[in-house]
Amino acid sequence: MSLFQSFGISASGMTAQQFRADVIAQNLANVNTTRAEDGETYRRKVTTFQERGVDRFDRYLTESRKRGSHIGNGVKVVSVREDTTTDFIMEYDPAHPDADENGYVSYPNVNLVTEMTNLIDASRAYEANITAFEASKSMAQSGLQIGK
Repeated sequence: MSLFQSFGISASGMTAQQFRADVIAQNLANVNTTRAEDGETYRRKVTTFQERGVDRFDRYLTESRKRGSHIGNGVKVVSVREDTTTDFIMEYDPAHPDADENGYVSYPNVNLVTEMTNLIDASRAYEANITAFEASKSMAQSGLQIGK
């Protein structure tokens, strides 16, 4: 693996985790949104990551036998989808303008504890990628010092 490839892998991880943190922040900002732009109740959004340059598994087997081979090119965001498996939070408030005929208001399926835990996870993953980037940078600088 080239040194510059390790920079790219760490940078892709930082970019993906920053995007994930932005989506989590959007969920937290809409925790009390009973009506989105389309008139429906806001649904929690979830990001999905995938390894860059995914190939067939048999290629990995043959590549892993070669001396000095590497596998992996970083990560990318594949999709941002709405969480349709979790139910909305129903709260009785007949005076609310978005209450249904029974007096219940549908609040987003955003759980503050879950979102904050995910935000901490994204933050730690971002920090881990910074540490890996800094280690690669330090190795590159040490390599340049050898030539002096």
